[in-house]
Amino acid sequence: MTMAVIVKYVVERNGEEKMTFTSKSEADAYDKMLDMADEMFTLLAASELFEDEAKQEELSLFLAQKREEVLIALGAKKAKPAPKKKTESAKIVEEQSQDEAA
Repeated sequence: MTMAVIVKYVVERNGEEKMTFTSKSEADAYDKMLDMADEMFTLLAASELFEDEAKQEELSLFLAQKREEVLIALGAKKAKPAPKKKTESAKIVEEQSQDEAA
């Protein structure tokens, strides 16, 4: 009989398990995202725009999950350029090369 050893990384907040991961880096990234959401929640609470705490928490989590897009929107980070699409002539040349190789 063989026995497998499985390492799991559990992200826990206030005694509650939030998520389980198989890699430490993923668990750390998720924990960091939850830290950002907590900070956003505090910031949004100071605005007094939300009476519904659940909506405030939902928005905080959304903004933390979309961190890169938020930084770009705030001008703190530049957007990555979109990948260039191949021109029609480049596609034809590529297809001809594949046909010749076959």
